[in-house]
Amino acid sequence: MGFGQVRQRRLSDDIVSQLESMILEGTLRAGERLPAERALAEQFGVSRPSLREAIQKLVARGLLVSRQGGGNYVAAELGSTFSDPLLLLLENNPEAQRDLLEFRHTLEGSCAFYAAQRATPVDHERLTEAFEALQGCYAPGSNATREEEGAADARFHLAIAEASHNAVLLHTIRGLFDLLKHNVVTNIGGMYMQRGETREMLMSQHRALYEAIIERRAIEAREISHQHIQYVQEVLEESQLEAQRMARAQRRQRH
Repeated sequence: MGFGQVRQRRLSDDIVSQLESMILEGTLRAGERLPAERALAEQFGVSRPSLREAIQKLVARGLLVSRQGGGNYVAAELGSTFSDPLLLLLENNPEAQRDLLEFRHTLEGSCAFYAAQRATPVDHERLTEAFEALQGCYAPGSNATREEEGAADARFHLAIAEASHNAVLLHTIRGLFDLLKHNVVTNIGGMYMQRGETREMLMSQHRALYEAIIERRAIEAREISHQHIQYVQEVLEESQLEAQRMARAQRRQRH
């Protein structure tokens, strides 16, 4: 019986694996600049030539971008689930907004479930920061604009996705972040006009979701997430029906 020679793994391949893991788990984000080569080599405990070789391999795979005299960056387009033209189309289509809510129903419920099961103490800290920032937008006397509130809401849901420790869920949410933020902003405007209690309901739902995740009540966290999206769908459907009735009444009056 013959045995083939065992090929020795190159040090640069180990660095590649580590950097790939950091990108996949979300430690390194799309568009983020890597530390300077000297500092990064020290952190990994490797030589700068080995580090450079690893970076060149990742550049060739499209995961990193090297800028002459400007350092190394995670590719900005990573995690961009939709192209910019399609994002614009989705943002301006009412039916697509409904489709996004249905998509969020499934996606965010799963994120909440796994976050409640898997979140680490560090995840809890990040989630708490995001939750408190969102609550600050709701606070009496807050000067937060609708856009700032929408961004804080989206960041809260992104923190939940990060705490889920599911790479596919995380990168899907990250890729949809701008669309999600726009969806929240659009929803808030219609909901606040339709029902007076909307702000209090959203505050209550977000708090219940936050507490269920922190207290590791996974099934309840998923159900609260579902109820939150269902409430948003309900109020927006009411708003759309009201707008349709108003339009019909105005057409009759003009006729």
